[in-house]
Amino acid sequence: MKTVAVLPAYNAEKTLELTLGALPRDISEVILVDDASTDGTFALARKLGLKASRHEKNTGYGGNQKTCYEMALEAGADIVIMIHPDYQYDPRVAPVMVKLIELGVCDFMLGNRIRTRREAIGGGMPLYKYLANRGLTFAENLVTGQNLGEWHSGLRAYSRKVLEGVRWRENSDDFLFDTQFLLQAANAGFRIGDIPVPTKYFEEASSINFRRSVQYGMGTLAALAAYRLHRSGLWKNRLFTPPDAA
Repeated sequence: MKTVAVLPAYNAEKTLELTLGALPRDISEVILVDDASTDGTFALARKLGLKASRHEKNTGYGGNQKTCYEMALEAGADIVIMIHPDYQYDPRVAPVMVKLIELGVCDFMLGNRIRTRREAIGGGMPLYKYLANRGLTFAENLVTGQNLGEWHSGLRAYSRKVLEGVRWRENSDDFLFDTQFLLQAANAGFRIGDIPVPTKYFEEASSINFRRSVQYGMGTLAALAAYRLHRSGLWKNRLFTPPDAA
């Protein structure tokens, strides 16, 4: 099965080589999409021989991923791994995620940073983010019937049928994209699993500030309410309908 890694990049010049150095060698292709970085991310990606594309204007985290997935599908990917090139997530666990998809155990895999509270906070995760992550993940598991250790991971792997089976192209261009995608996959009945991955917060790693975190949390609750209303039949939401539906 052809495995393609996609790297949604923004100002990742300082950490790109670290991320690539930890990537498994059996990945078929690596694609980087630079979301109008102000540093040398794109030039470095080209220098390192990556298949790279650059947005002329910043489209946002979700907008960047949309380009990543379009390029991966066009490249004929059977499995797509999304890895942040800021080295916050350890890409060495990617082969395990891929194997679980190849074996048909899961359709969608996440890296879980919250193995223990001590490890997460010891790895640099701010306390307020840890508490918000725990609270939102509990609510999301409760409403959807999932049992994931973390809903807010930036390390993900998808089978092609997941990318072809939900309306991710219509999701938010901002950070809410990830939550909407997971809710869509849960609604469609795809099998979702996770594996532990070390937490690594440091100066060069990307992280949204407190204000953006609050906005993201409120958006997550709104998306969860939309999912619940759709599942109950009270309000049909287009985001949760199959791509071939009207």
